[in-house]
Amino acid sequence: MNAPTPPQRNQLRIIGGSHRGRVIRFPEAGRIAGFRPTPDRVRETLFNWLGQDLTGLACLDLFAGSGALAFEAASRGAARVVAVERERAAFAALRRNRDLLNLPAVEVIAADALAWLGSERRAFDVVFVDPPFASDFWRDLARLVLPRLKPNALVYCEAGKALREFATLHLHRQGRAGMVHYHLFVHDSEAVRPPAPTT
Repeated sequence: MNAPTPPQRNQLRIIGGSHRGRVIRFPEAGRIAGFRPTPDRVRETLFNWLGQDLTGLACLDLFAGSGALAFEAASRGAARVVAVERERAAFAALRRNRDLLNLPAVEVIAADALAWLGSERRAFDVVFVDPPFASDFWRDLARLVLPRLKPNALVYCEAGKALREFATLHLHRQGRAGMVHYHLFVHDSEAVRPPAPTT
């Protein structure tokens, strides 16, 4: 009997929505500093938190990397998904996957996330923030992300540590998978004050 083929480390599958099961291929993690696709288990938890249907929402994926979060959002009906990535190989893979998957709602931008935030004027319902773990510019990110949020917007963050605050946002939920700490913040904490469970 032949041994089962091990899963490739440079691909993943969309786990929900219209494109469920479709494959996303991206550069090997070792080729790009700080490249770390969001694990399947964490993505599943995140979209359980967000709700499976994002129809009509405007989403922003900063430090898009593999595009896992951007393509999941588009698969679940988001009207617009802006994916920002500065690494050339990752940017090329994002555009290639967007075209192969026929997801025109995904807009891929080659730019430094902080610089792009400083010049962008559109507002978003959901923002994914997943910088390289070695980075430590959360204060700058919080300052720049806040003006880009619609009322009651949700901000998802992954970090190598627990984040207790993100600007003036309210911590809605948080969890941990290995070294990954993940958090969901709510923009208007006066309008929405849900409990903050640990899982």
